[in-house]
Amino acid sequence: MEICALGERPPLGEVPERMHVFCVRQDRFGAPRDAWQREIIDVPDIAADEVLVYNMATGINYNNVWAALGYPIDVIAVRQKQGEPEDFHAGGSDCSGIVWKVGSAVTNVKPGDEVVVHSGWWPPDDPWVQSGRDPMLAETTRIWGYQTNYGSYCQFAKAQAHQCQPKPKHLSWEEAGCYLLCASTAYRMLMGWSPNTVEEGDVVLVWGAAGGLGSYAMQITRAMGGRAVAVVSDESKRQFCLDNGAVGVINRKDFDHWGPMPDTSSPEYGAWVKGARAFGKAIWEAAGERVSPRIVFEHPGESTLPTSGFVAATGGMVVICAGTTGYNITMDLRYHWMRQKRLQGSHLSNDEQAAAVNQLMIDRRIDPCLSETFTFDEIGHAHQLMHDNVHASGNMACLVNATEPGMGRSA
Repeated sequence: MEICALGERPPLGEVPERMHVFCVRQDRFGAPRDAWQREIIDVPDIAADEVLVYNMATGINYNNVWAALGYPIDVIAVRQKQGEPEDFHAGGSDCSGIVWKVGSAVTNVKPGDEVVVHSGWWPPDDPWVQSGRDPMLAETTRIWGYQTNYGSYCQFAKAQAHQCQPKPKHLSWEEAGCYLLCASTAYRMLMGWSPNTVEEGDVVLVWGAAGGLGSYAMQITRAMGGRAVAVVSDESKRQFCLDNGAVGVINRKDFDHWGPMPDTSSPEYGAWVKGARAFGKAIWEAAGERVSPRIVFEHPGESTLPTSGFVAATGGMVVICAGTTGYNITMDLRYHWMRQKRLQGSHLSNDEQAAAVNQLMIDRRIDPCLSETFTFDEIGHAHQLMHDNVHASGNMACLVNATEPGMGRSA
């Protein structure tokens, strides 16, 4: 079989020669709506430890906004320097679907299994991985579908078998396809850095709470007995946060001290401290008592990190997985060392963490927070909405081989 239409299923295990994908090429880097285009390419071969997944639905995430822009890195050029021949990027880092073909060494899944795919990818022969240590700390680890090719915007997605987790039976394909990247990232941030993990009663400050990462941070915090204080940029997002685990909500637009921290010897520093203290007081009011956050869930970076470091509790942690407002940070180190705070980087998750958060979803202790579902041909449009920050609160999904919304629920 040369190719099949989206939604057309060949016999289980039979793989067409070619497939439908959305991909980016270097000569169209730029606005996501134009950079992402539908093409037909060859279905890739799989290695002994890999699987092909008949992809039913995919989530949309900011990594592939960056891929469309070709910034801060050109992912195609990086892979070509590593010896990979493809001159395109077929991305996507969230997937729900059916295992269609497995490599000769795969034992954890079989053709016909319904799965979701987490985005931690690492070479199985890496000495660090083989030693049994956390593979997310291996130098060779990559983000599947961003730093690797043939991700979840492909009709048949290529992944490593260890990335596969059971699909929650009560979710539709699009609900199942939109959560695992952000949910597993949030889980590692909140539960992966002992002893700074969420415990009963802990206050957790969640930046960007109405977004994909934030929606899971609030829910995971609640599931672990903590109290999430949400930070939003618009009052219209307040109720969403309260409905998804927040005990209180702060509108950051009520404050104006954002950006790099002024020099501590400058007159402007006093105004900055006044703003940071007012923000800390707002956290107390949202939490209902005078208590500082044990964990600050960060990803804006440059504009907010000075305040995050200031308001974190003594012995608390600021954990960060991105820098959506910039990468250059400033902070008052006196508060950092005297109060023995921790600044921790975090990235994706390992298999155990992905399994743990997936179990929370299976047990219905967290929800996908699916906001909008688009067609396969709207993948570029969905990325543009995310780039322009005009998408609805929660998480977006696009159908791939699922022919209409709501398919895939079996319990």
